[in-house]
Amino acid sequence: MGTSSDDAPGAVERRNVDLVGYDDLEGRRNAFKLAVQEVDGRWYCYLAHFWDCGWSIVDVTDPSDPTYVRFVEGPANTQTTQIQVVDGTMVVNLEPPFAHDGAPDRVLGESVFDPHEPATTGAYVFDVSDPEAPVRRGFYETVGGTHRNHYDGGDHAYMTAHVEGFDGAILTVVDVSDPTAPTEVGRAWWPGQGPGEDAAEEGEGVWFHGPAYPDSGGDPDVAYLGYGRVGMVTADVSDPTDPHFVHRLDFGDVGATGVSTHSAVRFPGTDVVWTSSEQTAEGTDGVWTAVFAVDKSDPEDAEILGVLPTPTPEPGLPYDTYYEKGGRFGPHNQYHYQYHEDYYRPTDVLAHTWFNAGLRLFDVSNPRAPVEVGYYVPEDPEVRIGSLPRQRLVTQSEDVLVDARGYAHLTDKNHGLLVLSSDLL
Repeated sequence: MGTSSDDAPGAVERRNVDLVGYDDLEGRRNAFKLAVQEVDGRWYCYLAHFWDCGWSIVDVTDPSDPTYVRFVEGPANTQTTQIQVVDGTMVVNLEPPFAHDGAPDRVLGESVFDPHEPATTGAYVFDVSDPEAPVRRGFYETVGGTHRNHYDGGDHAYMTAHVEGFDGAILTVVDVSDPTAPTEVGRAWWPGQGPGEDAAEEGEGVWFHGPAYPDSGGDPDVAYLGYGRVGMVTADVSDPTDPHFVHRLDFGDVGATGVSTHSAVRFPGTDVVWTSSEQTAEGTDGVWTAVFAVDKSDPEDAEILGVLPTPTPEPGLPYDTYYEKGGRFGPHNQYHYQYHEDYYRPTDVLAHTWFNAGLRLFDVSNPRAPVEVGYYVPEDPEVRIGSLPRQRLVTQSEDVLVDARGYAHLTDKNHGLLVLSSDLL
């Protein structure tokens, strides 16, 4: 049986969003990225982890009573934080462990990652046609691993890859039509990243965060990339062997965190791409980070239309701004609708995680004047699972995925999996 909802963290703040179910993932509460699939009437949630090398599977057919199915062991000393599941295929990332403050990551005082020791790097491809028993089929190997990848079915996956000889992650296109032998067929990078090239004009630390998000429900020949300091980059991916960049939108000093453009996702049925920056600092050291609405009716041009309002705490809390709460405050992951039937197709509402401000819902029917219409902020964790947040232990909502039934799955570094509902979704 799943963890009782009675054990779920309560809500410090809540508006138009209700808790439905909860699972602590058998103590592996360090959940991060999410995927879902429905098979023969049963719904499964797949979770990547921060500090466990591997992936969890939870049966969420009854969202009020999630049932933990199993943990799929990953390679040792390897970050396995990203996951995609589509049509019986699961693509997961593999990258070297991060060092925080120069020290190995820790879980409950025990070292689990050491950035100075070998790791498995690249991406695995699994067969999940049996949703409870993934079978590894192939391995795409890169020198420095992959991070935020994108796969929404078909022959090609778009990888954020560290490749030998290149400075920082670049875009690689990987043919997964034969899952036993995933093969890179194309790549693109920002000038200055390539071998022997002069340093990028943007300075040091230029890297592609990802994903590359092809508009498979509209124009599949165009992809939108969150390219860190570079900004939002539009790519022509009509020929997978020759992806190339056709436009850049520079946001200047906004969210100057190194991940100033984290992701760029086209809202279905519109010409609007929502671009997120990621907050990387904690507490009052955090800079203002934002989510912009960008008109991309012309792939070779762009216009900023609006910006999501910055969340503010409810009156009566012991802080006037979320910067004072501790941990990171700012946008992280927006809901990625991937144009397949197991995912909820948004119409007017954008769901976005905001670290210590939880899950936020925005009415974006008018992208020039978006309005916050709902939120759910879990109470702070009582038990520290890993090294983040570095300072005060507060909630850090990470990823959100809404299934086709309208249930929102929310993860947190130290909480686990929360299943939420809202009449707005």
